[in-house]
Amino acid sequence: MSHPESKVTTVPHVVKEELMASGKWVKLEETTYVDPAGNTRTWETVKRTTRQTNTEADGVGIIALLKRTLHKDCVVMVKQFRPPLGCYTLEFPAGLIDKGETAEVAALRELKEETGYKGEVVGVTPVTCLDPGLSNCTTQTVLVNINGDDMENIHPTQQLEFVDVILLPLDEFQTKIDDLLKKEKIMVDAKVYVFAMGMVQAFFKPRELPVLKQFFHKAVYLKQVATCYFQLFMSLISRCSDSVFSNCSFLI
Repeated sequence: MSHPESKVTTVPHVVKEELMASGKWVKLEETTYVDPAGNTRTWETVKRTTRQTNTEADGVGIIALLKRTLHKDCVVMVKQFRPPLGCYTLEFPAGLIDKGETAEVAALRELKEETGYKGEVVGVTPVTCLDPGLSNCTTQTVLVNINGDDMENIHPTQQLEFVDVILLPLDEFQTKIDDLLKKEKIMVDAKVYVFAMGMVQAFFKPRELPVLKQFFHKAVYLKQVATCYFQLFMSLISRCSDSVFSNCSFLI
């Protein structure tokens, strides 16, 4: 069903933000803004009180890959109880950026605190939003490699008491998550599951490509047809043979 496109006559913009309530970690504001049609509207916006000056990101998320000799590469995950959900969650290690920290420094610190692992930063994303319909919270995802053969990483020591570290094989990431969901009452962070689905799509089998998939189905069909003709041919040969032997016996 198509919808007529509305003409943008005004550049949408925020007019003012008024504090409604504030706590230690978050605050609620009423945001007055002008929409693309020129109408003035209000929105209830949640903001963190901890965002540092001169930075656009509130915190970091860490995709850490543990690499060990004679072991599969594993993604380092954390399981912890989240009061707003009232249940345990499966997440990437994450945390807020402290004063004076870069995203890279914050990521390595949080990784060490939550998992005990010491890693090396290999990539950082731009600032991204988390839940734009609710808040202005932002994050940067930091990619980290962990040398699992390093003495410090063979027996890592966590600094946080109520966080469980879970290692999931990279090549079975989504499968292992699904298995975990069947066994435990746990909620998976959306970013984690999207990453898992992306991994599956990135490493699909060649025959799952649209063109090859179509070719594969045709090949299967042709094989089935050929099998039917072969069976029919063998059946006719068998009947002919029986007929010949029967006639021979009559002549004898």
